[in-house]
Formats: sequence, C-alpha cells, structure tokens
Amino acid sequence: MPVVPSLIIAPIREEFLASLPQRVSTHPLGCHRRRIPDEVIFDKLIEVLVSGMGNERVADATCSATTLRRRRDEWIAAGAGEALRRATLAAYDRMIGLGLEQLSADGCQTKAPSGGECAGKSPVDRAKQGVKRSQLTEAYGIPLVTEPAPANIRDDTMLTVTLDRYADLDKTLGPLP
Repeated sequence: MPVVPSLIIAPIREEFLASLPQRVSTHPLGCHRRRIPDEVIFDKLIEVLVSGMGNERVADATCSATTLRRRRDEWIAAGAGEALRRATLAAYDRMIGLGLEQLSADGCQTKAPSGGECAGKSPVDRAKQGVKRSQLTEAYGIPLVTEPAPANIRDDTMLTVTLDRYADLDKTLGPLP
C-alpha cells in the first residue's frame, strides 16, 4: 500500500523527475550495475518523509539505504530539492489552499553534537555545538521557510533573513498579503 495516494503523488513525481538534470555515465569502462530507476528512489524517499522511518527501515530488495542517501544527496546538490518543495507547496495551495493571510514566525535552538555547516557555540549549553532554526509557517502550520543558523546568532536578526527567504516563494505562491 503506498504511503501517499497515487492521484496526489503522481503529478508531483512527474514534475520532480522532469526537473532532474540528464545523468551521464562517467564510468571509465562503461560497465557497472544498472542504476535503480529514479521513480523507485523517489517513492522510497517519500515514504521516509511521510512515515518518519529511517532509510534502513524503508530499504528493501529494490534499493539499499546507502543508495537512498546517495541519490538524495545527488538530487540536493543538483537543486532538485528546492524545486520539489516549491512544487509541493504550489500543489497544496491549488488543492487545499494555504492560509497566507496569517503567517507565524518562530525559532528554536537544538543541539548539534556532530557539528555541521551551520553549527556554532551555544550560549545556553556551555558553548557546545548548536543550531538555531527560524521558521515561517502559514495559518494551519504548514512550514513555508526554514532558515538554519549557528546557535549564537540573535533571534531578531534571524527574522529579517526568514522573511527575505519568503520573497523566493513569491513567484510560486504570490506576494504576502
């Protein structure tokens, strides 16, 4: 049984797969295992996102958890993740409707013990690594923008950055009311 009904996910899948760049094989001998189809990977990644399970739990004979992570990273590097986010928000707005007349902005601070690109010294946790996230949601709680930053950044500076990121969605969702 699919995680998301096919009438909802099929158009989004087609739009996403069309946005992917054409892949050229770079293997020197041209002989390697066949690439798992993008449709299979997309469905598995949607299952991971919807169910909240890890890649290891979703992996089966059709593809491994390592393949899921590699393809996810490959698609993110190609910019396809942002295209998927925009397409999903636009589809949700067409089918159900986003409540853009009332937006909510908030932030949270979390630990980042392994560090990362955005991690910084936490002012409340003895200078251990942490991340601060500023998020803008619509009236019903659908996240529109999430902006990460080091934990030692002030909250008031994050608000303007978060609102500026919404300007990118103007083309898809329209201007703020």
